[in-house]
Amino acid sequence: MSEQVNLKEKMRVIEGFPGPGISYKDITTILADPDALQAMIDALAEAASEISFDYVLGTESRGFIVGVPVADRLHKGFIMARKPGKLPGNLIRESYTLEYGEAAIEVDRDSIPEGARVLIMDDLLATGGTAKAACALVEKAGGTVAGTLFLTELTSLGGRKVLEDEGYAVHAVLQWNN
Repeated sequence: MSEQVNLKEKMRVIEGFPGPGISYKDITTILADPDALQAMIDALAEAASEISFDYVLGTESRGFIVGVPVADRLHKGFIMARKPGKLPGNLIRESYTLEYGEAAIEVDRDSIPEGARVLIMDDLLATGGTAKAACALVEKAGGTVAGTLFLTELTSLGGRKVLEDEGYAVHAVLQWNN
């Protein structure tokens, strides 16, 4: 990469999506720009390299987008946490509350070796519900949560506190106050 990329400036902000009062932080503009995409992967991989872990767990679907390149870059395995009904195998499920209802994610218990240190990754930390559910899945499977890593944190929504109150380390490349 020949120039310094400001990821926050590259991220598109869409007001009123998906509903009134919401300021949506959209990563598609980063993904579409080769320099910004490279800068995003570089920043996430640099942050992840400070954490001792064996696997990256990404939550469907943007957690796959940010997690797979980091796992590849740092030569780690990747584990998928998916919506119910999308994975085969020896599944475990964790339900959680969203601002607008209930949701759940599943993981194949056999994809997390006993005692494995797992880094939870997603593109966004808002209220912390999805990440907390992912952490619970890792622990149900016999793994240890090495930490959580997000491209973007919406600081005013309290997700960091939710995760830290449970004892999980939180890392974010970008922070927004709204």
